[in-house]
Amino acid sequence: MKIAILSRNPKLYSTRRLVEAAKEHGHEVRVLDALRCYMNITSMRPSIHYKGEDLVGFDAVIPRIGASVTFYGTAVLRQFEMMGVYPLNESVAITRSRDKLRSLQLLARKGIGLPVTGFAHSPDDVQDMLKMVGGAPAVIKLLEGTQGIGVVLAETEKAAESVIEAFMGLKANILIQEFIKEAGGADIRCFVIGERVVAAMKRQGKDGEFRSNLHRGGTASLVKLTPEERSTAVRAASIMGLNVCGVDILRSNHGPVVMEVNSSPGLEGIEAASEKDIASMIIQFVEKNHKPNRTKTRGRG
Repeated sequence: MKIAILSRNPKLYSTRRLVEAAKEHGHEVRVLDALRCYMNITSMRPSIHYKGEDLVGFDAVIPRIGASVTFYGTAVLRQFEMMGVYPLNESVAITRSRDKLRSLQLLARKGIGLPVTGFAHSPDDVQDMLKMVGGAPAVIKLLEGTQGIGVVLAETEKAAESVIEAFMGLKANILIQEFIKEAGGADIRCFVIGERVVAAMKRQGKDGEFRSNLHRGGTASLVKLTPEERSTAVRAASIMGLNVCGVDILRSNHGPVVMEVNSSPGLEGIEAASEKDIASMIIQFVEKNHKPNRTKTRGRG
């Protein structure tokens, strides 16, 4: 197979591991910066060009599209789909998962456990919305934030009102969620490939930090999932329409609640914690499932 990996930095651990795994399985692989791809959009012969070259002959594409370039990155991926190239994750599914509000609404519609979440436009509705999510402490999130950036824990109602009003004053879209105190600053990353969880790790935030992101100094360790947690992760991935993703779960008093479904999960932490060759599992999934023009978005929305 000839595989394209859409990644802005070939030196990133996840990109390097996917390249290594593809080559070990005897495939030709090429890393492409999505922002350097440009497209000829036509119904007769859609094409993608890269630094003056016409990109042809690819059998599959593995998107590793950063959140900051979602719009252009998914446009490039969509063009690959139009050319009949098999995508590991489809453009519509990635776009869906990147929209925090939309993804939560889709998960809620299918009965997936979630933190109580509020969304409003007017500052006049802030007090009522805070009551709706159980009052302070509350978690306030920017819709566009990633890796824990733009996430604030407001300890008191006054603090929450101040933060919300400040964000709204900047015309930023925010979510307000209940604070799951019993999680103790830890979450569980479930790595889903196909219709099963292939590995899971517990991410613990450093002392005094409620965010557990590894980029923010969190630590990772192996964790045993309950059948309910495993089922929740697989269902969340399916609802988003993602073949490969990281589903972040908190352990609450009322069962597992999904925080986020990540369409480009990092491999470094999960491979280190699980001691599994996740990159090879991803390549094996592509080998098994790739077919020309095999693009179908599962689910609706």
